[in-house]
Amino acid sequence: MASNKLARLVSRPVGMVKHDDFEIVEEPVREPGPGEFRVKVSHASIDPAMRGWLRDQRSYMPPVGIGEVMRAGAVGIVEASNNDAFKPGDMAVGQFGIQQYAISDGRGCYTVDPSKAPPERWIGGLGMPGMTAYFGLLEIGQPKEGETVVVSAASGAVGSIVGQLAKLRGARAVGIAGGPEKCAYVVDELGFDACVDYKAGNLYKDLRAACPNGIDVNFENVGGDIMNTILAQMNPFGRMPLCGLISQYNNTDLAPGPANFGSILVNRLNVRGFIVFDFARKYPEAARDLGQWHAEGKLKMREDVREGGVDAFVDTLNLLYSGGNFGKLVLKI
Repeated sequence: MASNKLARLVSRPVGMVKHDDFEIVEEPVREPGPGEFRVKVSHASIDPAMRGWLRDQRSYMPPVGIGEVMRAGAVGIVEASNNDAFKPGDMAVGQFGIQQYAISDGRGCYTVDPSKAPPERWIGGLGMPGMTAYFGLLEIGQPKEGETVVVSAASGAVGSIVGQLAKLRGARAVGIAGGPEKCAYVVDELGFDACVDYKAGNLYKDLRAACPNGIDVNFENVGGDIMNTILAQMNPFGRMPLCGLISQYNNTDLAPGPANFGSILVNRLNVRGFIVFDFARKYPEAARDLGQWHAEGKLKMREDVREGGVDAFVDTLNLLYSGGNFGKLVLKI
């Protein structure tokens, strides 16, 4: 039987994740037990939230333990199974981790149709990132026709879907991204009304020009200076789904709060933090709608698939915090 290469956490990172925070090891692949199945992982989702999972602190799920395989959503082919819901040859999605093979009892897993989309898309726009955009914008942001929706990290896995969903709701979509290439993609390919390049050094002025009627919904992915700038331009009774704070994930000290926190009071903003697991009972609804819109050509999706397998995990993860990825970041295992 083949051996299983995997990334095991050996120390808690301080600042950016380093290679010696993980041990790359090879172990025998075991047979699935009663009710279990074995999947050969093809692609793993690389997400900003991974940095938070490595901290030993209270959160929405327990941290990855020292000695454990790095947690990751992934997709692969079922090779052997003692679980009737997962048959050999099925393509399955689940929290399989950064490893070549995984054993699962099926909890939190589901099968997908490889004829409808490539495997990497099922952990991107048609997977949890797409669902995060769907629930965060439509359930919390609740954009109305003619309103202005701003989303940071607009060319990324979640932000790219947020803007397109805003357009489907008849709202005006404005993205914030880093660099002219990403901004051009957001407008020309994804159909946003405008995109502001935060690296150009004129964020407040450029955002004001892109949002002459103010901002009604801010889908927040980044935090920090970008969030401060958006808060200063929010309209009364605006909504702010708080999805992520990627600019702060590698800080070694506690980041200060918003510099203009008073905008939340003055403008009576509705700010709600959320994670996609909050909406687990509605996953089938999101999967149906996202799949239909994608099939109809109303939702465009882009993956940034990196080679290198398990060995490339740390370098691939750190791309997220430097803006080095373009689209949904995926590691080919």
